[in-house]
Amino acid sequence: MIKGLLLDFYGTVVEDDDAIMQAIAEQVAAGASTSVSGGDVMDAWARQYEAVAAGPQFRTLRDCAMRSLATVMAEVGCPGDAANLCTAQFTYWQSPPLRPGTREFLSRVTVPICVVSDVDRADLDAAMAHHGLAFTAVVTSEDVRAYKPDRAMFARALAALDLGADEVLHVGDSTTADVHGAHAAGIRAAWINHRGHTLPDDSPVEYEIPDLTGLIEIIQ
Repeated sequence: MIKGLLLDFYGTVVEDDDAIMQAIAEQVAAGASTSVSGGDVMDAWARQYEAVAAGPQFRTLRDCAMRSLATVMAEVGCPGDAANLCTAQFTYWQSPPLRPGTREFLSRVTVPICVVSDVDRADLDAAMAHHGLAFTAVVTSEDVRAYKPDRAMFARALAALDLGADEVLHVGDSTTADVHGAHAAGIRAAWINHRGHTLPDDSPVEYEIPDLTGLIEIIQ
């Protein structure tokens, strides 16, 4: 029996920032002294972000975004201020649109929910306030000073709900951060596959759903 939910936020409750990041990457590619595409910049930015976030010193998500983009800009010879380019992304984090099915799901769910999000606390608080959302508990990477799939994120969420790993379901759109992270913490996972990707063979997914409404029957 599912007694509680751990819920990713960006890409699960609200839309992710893919389009904003792509627009920033296109700007960098257009200003680069080397021949690169927006896709090339996006790939390099993702790699650099992962390196910064996984580093020995915890950095906020905003810092990770700016530092990783600045590195890519230097590599491709694009002048300018990475912080200025990231402004649109930071603004988006505070007022992203809701994903399809979110309102319906939240109006019908009866079990306690802890949001578990790789984001800075102020940005998540602003996004929830923007939509008038409230949850039983909220855990951010800034609170824990770690990012999913680190077990510390899931442990903090379980403690916040006062539930065991076998009593909850974690829901998110990342097979790495959400699915594998939850599985390593002994928690079942539901994958929000809103991009229509093929599930990797090694992913321990309990349920695959397109949006949160798919959870209603699962948890009832």
